[in-house]
Amino acid sequence: MKKIEVIATQNGKLADILGKSGVRYNQIFQALREKDVKINNKRVKNNLAVLAGDKIEIFIDDKPENKSSIIYQDDNLIVVNKSLNQEIEGKDGLADKFSAYAVHRLDRNTTGLVLLAKNLQMQQALLECFKNRWITKKYIAEVYGQTNFTGQCERAYLIKDSKQGRVKIVDRPVKDGKKIETIFKTLKNKTSSSFVECQLLTGRTHQIRAQLAHLGHFVIGDGKYGKNEINKKFKEKYQKLHCFYVKINKISNSFNYLEQKEFYCMPKFYQNDD
Repeated sequence: MKKIEVIATQNGKLADILGKSGVRYNQIFQALREKDVKINNKRVKNNLAVLAGDKIEIFIDDKPENKSSIIYQDDNLIVVNKSLNQEIEGKDGLADKFSAYAVHRLDRNTTGLVLLAKNLQMQQALLECFKNRWITKKYIAEVYGQTNFTGQCERAYLIKDSKQGRVKIVDRPVKDGKKIETIFKTLKNKTSSSFVECQLLTGRTHQIRAQLAHLGHFVIGDGKYGKNEINKKFKEKYQKLHCFYVKINKISNSFNYLEQKEFYCMPKFYQNDD
């Protein structure tokens, strides 16, 4: 166990204060469930309001995480940090495990934030959010080679090949091609790879993975769009792609308490990088 002490510099919810101090939301809510959080030396189990000057102590498990964990939960919504080899739907999928409704998906071997609805009304509200692009989603990927993305929007066209279970990216409009838009920003260049922030403006199958490969920088560990010999050199069997940020910009009035709500969960491959 690891102890972290934080002095609140402003009023706010406990989880938000700790989150801005670098503690992951899944760690915060896990600690709350186990009564491993104190405010002014008093143990608490709920996401209470904190006042500027309050002393917060949290005891977290700093062992590697091997399973999906809850980042946020209320009566209508669950936000989960999805682990590797975890499906969203189907038997033993995340929705099934949490008795919730799926509204979007991540590839089986992409990790990170997933929104699940706890009732049909929330499911419909979130589906409306995704349809109208009222939700912001950002990913971190480690890609092959050094990049110089500066936050520009990259546009292309995606052709889905259902028989092959993959997609193809082309630069110009073609028959059956779907327009894709992604904002890429280089976070850090290493010797042979780079960390890239990816913000989806459209949400097509394998969009980030295929588009980065098309741009000459496939995701490290990606067996479908990358190169096996390179992945072996990096000793990576799974793609290093993680949804680290989700924001609900707008939602129907029934759930307007969630408007402007942000969720964070940074990937270990980025946190642990030297």
